Amino acid sequence: MTHPARDLLRTTTMALAPDPEANPLVPRIAAGTAPRATLAALALEQTWVIPADRRAFEHLAVRSAAADPEAASFFMTLAQGEALAGEHLAAFARACSAQGASYEPLPGCQAYPAYVAWLALNAAPADVVLALTANFSAWGGYCATIATALREHYGFTDEACAFFDFFAEPSPDLDRLATAAVEAALDAGRLDEERARTYGRLLQTYEAMFWDALSATP
Repeated sequence: MTHPARDLLRTTTMALAPDPEANPLVPRIAAGTAPRATLAALALEQTWVIPADRRAFEHLAVRSAAADPEAASFFMTLAQGEALAGEHLAAFARACSAQGASYEPLPGCQAYPAYVAWLALNAAPADVVLALTANFSAWGGYCATIATALREHYGFTDEACAFFDFFAEPSPDLDRLATAAVEAALDAGRLDEERARTYGRLLQTYEAMFWDALSATP
């Protein structure tokens, strides 16, 4: 028996999947050749990304609460996850000896959260659910690779790797909420699949910019 919402999430994720060879930094981390200064920059960039995304997801939850409660549940769960990830991030930053007081964030790294904020203000919530879910698949894979490499090549503790472990773990609850949100939007005729794919494509492009910018750090 087919499930239109689940099938749409799967096919959109496959269609937007990035070239696994295109990321310039994660393979270097996986091999243990990325300098610790780059890991510190990764930590510091994420100290800007995580709270920005959390607030964007909270805004999307508020926007969709009345007319799209399924999407609201999805976004509120995302916001809660970002808050927990932020707690884990502090341990990673300490392990990298990341000094944030004078750090200047890279434009290429901050394009992603800036666009998430744009989506929070302008996009139909259900379209954002579809776009984000497709994007999260690639991010989760990168985090799984980094978590393994940090232990094997850099000697990081489980506490220091918890940020990446968190995103690497599959989330059946989040998958269920995404499916429910997409299903409700399909049933109501308010999901613009083409627009959602455009959002997803831009998210993937901005994430690629994130890794490119970090890879160019000294």
